[in-house]
Amino acid sequence: MFATIVLNNELWILGLDLTHIWGSKLMKELDISKLRFGTNLLKKGFAKMQKGGVVMDVTNADQAKIAEDNGAVAVMALERVPSDIRADGGVARMADPAVIQEIMDEVSIPVMAKVRIGHFVEAQALESLGVDMIDESEVLTPADPFYHVNKHKFTIPFVCGCRNLDEAVRRIWEGAAMIRTKGEAGTGNIIEAIRHQRMVTGMIIALKDMDKTDLHKLAEEYTQSYVSSKKIITNQKIEKNTIVFEEYRHENVIKEIVDILKETRELQRLPVVNFAAGGIATPADAAIMMQLGSDGVFVGSGIFKSDNPKERAKAIVEAVSHYDEPDIIAKISKNLGEAMRGIEIGTIPPEQMLQERGW
Repeated sequence: MFATIVLNNELWILGLDLTHIWGSKLMKELDISKLRFGTNLLKKGFAKMQKGGVVMDVTNADQAKIAEDNGAVAVMALERVPSDIRADGGVARMADPAVIQEIMDEVSIPVMAKVRIGHFVEAQALESLGVDMIDESEVLTPADPFYHVNKHKFTIPFVCGCRNLDEAVRRIWEGAAMIRTKGEAGTGNIIEAIRHQRMVTGMIIALKDMDKTDLHKLAEEYTQSYVSSKKIITNQKIEKNTIVFEEYRHENVIKEIVDILKETRELQRLPVVNFAAGGIATPADAAIMMQLGSDGVFVGSGIFKSDNPKERAKAIVEAVSHYDEPDIIAKISKNLGEAMRGIEIGTIPPEQMLQERGW
């Protein structure tokens, strides 16, 4: 169930299942003043409320309105859709705040926006603007060659991409409230999103057979990104008590990642909402990602680079709602016009692979 609370005459909705504590002593003792703004509970609650939906990339208010009218649960504001970023080259940055504000003024659904990897000042600006969620995105040109944003320092929830459980766990440890596959954005080619989803779910299944020692060893492996960055920056030997990420010591990072792995093993899924992204162009693409275990989908270039954006947007939303009903998928896939042309992954030079960005 969704829990609702009233604070300072404002109604707040937590998209979390609180049935196990509703009316209990724990619920009575809960300090609801701490739930009002910026807690992990609220961040994850907002992300959970997007489950079963489609988030659409938009570059202006008109596109945002089309997305809202055709069933998007939220829109993602950015300066250019991924296919144009790929084609144009150059440095891709946070969208113009004036455009983001126009989008926010146009629609009633949540508005998300992208920042460059590690660019905490872009994130601060978006938080100040009042967007609903930030995507620390590999689609934009990375800003920090060593670290991602410390998302715990923000009151706004973040979504981050991953190719495997390794990346997903690090982003969750850093404070991400939602994870998505990276896929290969701007290609209209679903193969990389499927690859990444299978990499995540396959490793989660493998956790079942891991004992305490195995989990600790895996957590040490997953922290090596921070260790490597610290070594490059300081040229020092990394000990257990060495600070490897902002104020966090290596031994504490390992311990907290072990806790995330334990929770993931118990749940047999990520402990945060997990969406699909990167290459979704058709209703069938959206449906296959849902059948593979995604909680919802992001669609970037696939809608507004197609012949009929309105109908394709509506069809992809329906596909997510009816992902396990082949007759409906077939019906809504008819007469949509041409999908975006798409790119064969093997033709992309290695240095232009967006999914490789991130540490």
